[in-house]
Amino acid sequence: MVSTTGTRTESLPKTLSADWTREFDEPIPVSKDRPLVTLRDAGDHITKLPKVDHTAAEWQAAMEALILVATLGGPTMFARIGVMRALNRHVERVFDPSRKDKHWGRRKLARRAALRPL
Repeated sequence: MVSTTGTRTESLPKTLSADWTREFDEPIPVSKDRPLVTLRDAGDHITKLPKVDHTAAEWQAAMEALILVATLGGPTMFARIGVMRALNRHVERVFDPSRKDKHWGRRKLARRAALRPL
């Protein structure tokens, strides 16, 4: 149903009470400060950042995830992932070819050898 003002009122919750005291599954280590344990700790950390960092897309996404988790009660892992991605935004992921599994080719060759008649 649409109210007289033209907005949907039935789909919105009556009150959005944010629970900023919820703790992360694992604390988020920060370089020089104490680890971020609760959603409030992470929100305070983001708001204390310099303006240049605070307005970066990664930090904006992290703050949005924090707000959604606090207000709608989603899993804290989503907010943790957002903050960790923002903290590590300048870290370049490098491919390590020594960790590549090479078992597929060997298994296929072994199967062919077993199927060949002698």
